[in-house]
Amino acid sequence: MGMGMEMDMGMGTVALLLRLCVLLLIVCTANSSDHQQRFKQAPKFYNSPNCAAPPADTCSSAAVHVAMTLDTTYLRGSTAAILSVLQHSSCPQNILFHFLTAASRSSSSAEASAVLSATFPYLKFQIYPFRDSAVAGLISTSIRSALDCPLNYARNYMATLLPSCVRTVVYLDSDLVLVDDIAKLAATPLRDHVLAAPEYCNANFTAYFTPSFWSNPSLSLTFSGPRRKPCYFNTGVMVIDLQRWRAGDYTTKIQEWMELQKRMRIYELGSLPPFLLVFAGNIAPVDHRWNQHGLGGDNFRGLCRDLHPGPVSLLHWSGKGKPWARLDANRPCPLDALWAPYDLLQTPYALEA
Repeated sequence: MGMGMEMDMGMGTVALLLRLCVLLLIVCTANSSDHQQRFKQAPKFYNSPNCAAPPADTCSSAAVHVAMTLDTTYLRGSTAAILSVLQHSSCPQNILFHFLTAASRSSSSAEASAVLSATFPYLKFQIYPFRDSAVAGLISTSIRSALDCPLNYARNYMATLLPSCVRTVVYLDSDLVLVDDIAKLAATPLRDHVLAAPEYCNANFTAYFTPSFWSNPSLSLTFSGPRRKPCYFNTGVMVIDLQRWRAGDYTTKIQEWMELQKRMRIYELGSLPPFLLVFAGNIAPVDHRWNQHGLGGDNFRGLCRDLHPGPVSLLHWSGKGKPWARLDANRPCPLDALWAPYDLLQTPYALEA
């Protein structure tokens, strides 16, 4: 009996040690590879019967083009956004994704691309390395360091990065989810405009520029003339006619304002004000339901916010507070629960008792 009990205790000790080893392995794996995130595989989504045949190539007229930036920092948000687009699309097999990545961080871009391929095995996408040096000398420090990332300015260069046969593209930030069919947004009538976005004319437009800008007549007159009343719009959700953009050389127009900003400070926020300077008051309007923005709070504290009045097709956590960070910290805002169902992050396996 004594020997049997000793053997049982010995076996129990071995089993306990094995469990501890497994636990240590999981912890070490989670902490290795620069905290590499692991994601669950998303289901495949199929076209409804009334959809056109899936596009055979990038230039197909049946394609709905979606552009996003892609890096490991916001990868969790990107996968959630992609899942929401596919899940709510009536023709998900017709969506082509165009991902802009930082050329200077090729290993990070390769990792992000590998994660996408594993998480969405059937996703149709292309990767476009963006040369950070194109804007490195044009970026001015802003009120939040995250806004100063060169990749944040890649949207300015989509007309040259994407194939010339791509005319209309929907640009989306990585901190949002759709709860409606993106084809409706892509079909926004642009008429003779270069881009379309929801406008917010109740926002204090003057606050986006410095007193130096408004006190200089040659600068403040930018918003006079044939333009409608200039209103704030959020550049995280835009429908852009790339052919008109190319024809009007709007990348150069935006760069000229960024160069002026380096000589005399005319705004405080990162990539938004140059867009306002070039396009505000001259864009095709989009219903506010397509950008319920500001859910991440302000740029300083990221406090909780409520939805704007009216229907919702897209929820956007612009601002400092990101839903995944608040959920991980166990300090979520009420609306973060609407983002959580799209979170594909693989949680660590729990050891069985």
